[in-house]
Amino acid sequence: MTEFEMLIQQTGWSVPEAAKMLGYSEGHVYRWKRGEEVPRDGIINLLRMQIASHKSVQSERAFTFIDLFAGIGGLRRAMDGAGGHCVFTSEWDKYAQKTYHANYPDNREIAGDIREVDAADIPEHDVLVAGFPCQPFSIAGVSKKNALGRLHGFQDETQGTLFFDVLRILMHHRPAAFLLENVKNLKSHDKGRTFDVIRRKLTEELGYTLHTQVIDAANFVPQHRERIVMVGFRENTGFSYDDLVLPGRAGRGMRDILHPEDGTEAPESHFTVGDDAKVSDKYTLSDKLWQFLQGYAAKHKAAGNGFGFGLVDGNSISRTLSARYYKDGSEILVSRGEGNNPRRLTPRECARLMGYDDSFRIPVSDTQAYKQFGNSVAVPVFAEVARLMRPHVMALTEGSGLLKVG
Repeated sequence: MTEFEMLIQQTGWSVPEAAKMLGYSEGHVYRWKRGEEVPRDGIINLLRMQIASHKSVQSERAFTFIDLFAGIGGLRRAMDGAGGHCVFTSEWDKYAQKTYHANYPDNREIAGDIREVDAADIPEHDVLVAGFPCQPFSIAGVSKKNALGRLHGFQDETQGTLFFDVLRILMHHRPAAFLLENVKNLKSHDKGRTFDVIRRKLTEELGYTLHTQVIDAANFVPQHRERIVMVGFRENTGFSYDDLVLPGRAGRGMRDILHPEDGTEAPESHFTVGDDAKVSDKYTLSDKLWQFLQGYAAKHKAAGNGFGFGLVDGNSISRTLSARYYKDGSEILVSRGEGNNPRRLTPRECARLMGYDDSFRIPVSDTQAYKQFGNSVAVPVFAEVARLMRPHVMALTEGSGLLKVG
């Protein structure tokens, strides 16, 4: 990894943001990241100053937040970057807990099933953050449950009711704000009735303002991933998504997250091998699996369906990375040229595709890592939302006494 790339990762800037802040074209930034050109000393010094300033903001611990249904901490990473301080975490999956602890060693004990946690036992906080389980609302989840003859949405007796745990905690603590995330289909589920319940509970019953926006992660990373972002405030603060900075897709491609395989990055564990850090052969599809996927795609194409594998190269914007990626990797397969079987992404490439820098530790098996990154949020999307929320949260928390973080 070049010094420039390492510094850019620490700033948290996307390539378009770096180009704008440094006054150079995105092409220059990409070439500096790949080590094809060397930036001037002034550029390096500017990046170091930005990092020092960013650390200063973080050390202020501007507001406190709790991280519910935390997964591997994608939303926490975003809120930390805006000066937040996490005071409580809940995540039931033991493998996700392992990854979370590996990356946030200062974190207190992670609570398991949130349904078993009394709201009074949760510390006071300024912001509630939750990527509440989306299976009852997603297209894939609904289709599966319909096929099994099971109920879904708010009728589901398990995951569908977890949203009400968010409500009871909001009701008990009345934090200044909340940030919720879910799949795009949440708004249209059950002809809009599911989302109408959510809206009424948050606004009419709890009295929060509610601001919703569907954001595609392709504005920040080379992946098409649309998610609904729900931001609410205890009082009307004038918050507006109009102030959101979306860099767009220009100049973005899978080349930005794929292993270069040319010796410009150090080999990592079992993901890459040799001095050139070539991707391990174990990620290449077997002849049997590749033939099956090609046959499956051809059958559905003949039937007029769009099902099939997604083949990418360095210029591509990928499909959405899903939690099922460990099964066959079919939604995102990396081309290895004519006559060669494609390969899966490595877990490190999945991490990059979700906006995690290379300092993020992956202490679990490939299968668990694929599930975790497929279930994660795209970090840069929510880092931008957190940046937008910060002044509005501060306006509500000044003098509230909730900033005592010890």
